[in-house]
Amino acid sequence: MRVIKIGGRVQGDRALPLALVAAWRSAPGTIVVVHGGGDEVSALQRQLGSAPRFVGGRRVTTAADLEVVRMVLSGTVNKRLVAQLQGASAVGLSGEDAGLLEANVVDPALGRVGRPLRVNPGVLTALLGALFLPVVSPLAREAGIAAGTALNVNGDDAAAAIAAALRAEELLLLADVAGVLDGGVPVRALDPDGARALIARGIAVGGMAAKLEAACVAIARGVSRVRIGGLSAIGDRDAGTCVSLEPVPAEP
Repeated sequence: MRVIKIGGRVQGDRALPLALVAAWRSAPGTIVVVHGGGDEVSALQRQLGSAPRFVGGRRVTTAADLEVVRMVLSGTVNKRLVAQLQGASAVGLSGEDAGLLEANVVDPALGRVGRPLRVNPGVLTALLGALFLPVVSPLAREAGIAAGTALNVNGDDAAAAIAAALRAEELLLLADVAGVLDGGVPVRALDPDGARALIARGIAVGGMAAKLEAACVAIARGVSRVRIGGLSAIGDRDAGTCVSLEPVPAEP
């Protein structure tokens, strides 16, 4: 089982659909895709006269912003991606559907932003069992609220939670670079302590820091390994930076 999270410029790469379809065809019923779409959310916010704001790689989301996020992620981006995945029996859904994702508010200062509390994977296991390719937008129901209140969840956090719930062997976080960079050079392997050290030293910041934080959560919850890399990492299982509990080999 593999969960693949896509976002950033990779999401607009014309080669992405072919790579995902090829991965699905090689192992149908074993892949879940989680997507972002932050650039398009920001673009629509600006068109509507609102300036996007971020704290620690996470989008500040007001109640009005949340409607924009829903519109773009669960509407435009999700359905466009599903349409591009011809031949892979892709099915688009939101983390709100069937209570797939439940979340709590991270910090009132971030507004309607949530951290996954629980995953109810029944809808995913049903789709996977029927050999569909689930494509998930990262919104969630607010836990403990009876009627329809949603939260915007960072896509990496959502993917980590889903990977843990499905007991995935691998979580692949696609990035705009070939892996985690230290001094401009991709890091081959990290353990969770090494990942946290890169964040603490200010080497991994913003979106990359969020990816490493999500990787540490996934590993702590039983995912065997997390890789962070570019588009080629879908087909090449050795590409990118691997985060796991395995001892990090010494540099030659």
